[in-house]
Amino acid sequence: MKAAVLHEIPGKLQIEDIQIDKPGPREVLITTTAAGLCHSDLHFIEGKYPYFTPTVVGHESAGVVEAVGDQVTYVQPGDHVVTYLSVFCGECKNCLNGRPTLCLNQESVARAPTDPPRLSQNGNPIFQFLNLSSFAEQMLVHEHAVVKIDPEFPLETAAILGCGVSTGLGASIRTAGVRPGDTVAVIGLGGVGVSAVQGARIAGADRIIAVDMLADKLELAKKLGATDIVDASKGDPVMQVKEMSLGGVDHAIEAIGLRVTAEQAFQMLRPGGTATIIGMIPFGTTMEINGFELLSERKLQGCIMGSRNFREAIPSYIELYKQGRLKLDELLSATITLDDVNEAFDKLSRGEVMRSVIKFN
Repeated sequence: MKAAVLHEIPGKLQIEDIQIDKPGPREVLITTTAAGLCHSDLHFIEGKYPYFTPTVVGHESAGVVEAVGDQVTYVQPGDHVVTYLSVFCGECKNCLNGRPTLCLNQESVARAPTDPPRLSQNGNPIFQFLNLSSFAEQMLVHEHAVVKIDPEFPLETAAILGCGVSTGLGASIRTAGVRPGDTVAVIGLGGVGVSAVQGARIAGADRIIAVDMLADKLELAKKLGATDIVDASKGDPVMQVKEMSLGGVDHAIEAIGLRVTAEQAFQMLRPGGTATIIGMIPFGTTMEINGFELLSERKLQGCIMGSRNFREAIPSYIELYKQGRLKLDELLSATITLDDVNEAFDKLSRGEVMRSVIKFN
């Protein structure tokens, strides 16, 4: 099958033929229909986060079940599924406490080193990226990496629910716990950030202040629910947000992944406020906050995948879309082929697109 292989970091993706194994007892073979290009992939491609090579990147995808292992009961061939990188064991303390995104034993859903690899090339193993490797014509994953969806729902749209949209929505609704009447600032208006804006709107926030340096992203945020915008290229965004919010916001959600913007999120808070950092701050980077401000009960917290059980979350997001409360079509910038993936990542790195989606035959 064709796949986008990353041989060195940093590097470019190479479209090559690789081999995929048959499903093990609890594995699912999926024919990939669509895969979104997420900025998180770019962090690994550019070397901001380490990973093993060679690997097939990609982690935001949807497709159709081709075959299942003999112990799989959740899906069957022909089912439509969305994949999710937060694969869970179902048995650790966090899983049993309803927090599978923080599974303590993800290694248990991978193949043992003594087993044949799920992916290979000419007899040599290919490392599976985040338990998925979506930029390929097929995926072989553990059954706990998929959620079954309505077969009538478009798979190209469903693909972006697998990471960016779910992360942003969940960050507002679940991680931050935005409540009716709150004031929220969202810093960074890529696919995750504008989804956080939508999450704040759905949660009932009174004011949603969208912060970015690009006019087209600020305009889209207004269409998706932002009540106010701050152009960070025209002055200190912290001061602008504080002036708008009369002293600070209840929630600041950072969706870029930079030290400076994460620190700004904390600085935007009013006493008792919470800063939620979604962005992947480069590996090894530290940040500073004024310890004195903790005495006013300001809080700083992280977020992974929106803090929700994805088998519960994805169907609810699809229902919100059907009701017209969640906008997804506006996030799809372009549909591309696998051969276009490097050019599309270049556009993403320059901030020219919201979400490109690879459509497979």
